[in-house]
Amino acid sequence: MSIPDHVRANFNTLLRAAADGNLALMECADNATGEARYVICAVGRESGSYLFTPFGHLADRNPYDAYLPPSPDGDLAD
Repeated sequence: MSIPDHVRANFNTLLRAAADGNLALMECADNATGEARYVICAVGRESGSYLFTPFGHLADRNPYDAYLPPSPDGDLAD
C-alpha cells in the first residue's frame, strides 16, 4: 500500500510540530453531528495571532476495534 505524497507531507509537518513543542489538543465540535471531538492541531503564529491547523481527532472508542491492519497484498478491505 502506497501512502499518498500529501498525506506523507502532512505527517512530516505533524512530526516537526511535535519536535518543536507546537502541538495542541483542542476540544471541538464535529461538523456533522455536533459531538465533541478531541483534535490534534499544529500551532503556528502569524502577525501575533495563533493559528491552529487540525490534523485529526483521537479515537472515541477502542482504536483496535476501528481499524484493520494493511493486508499483505496491499489491498484495502471491502
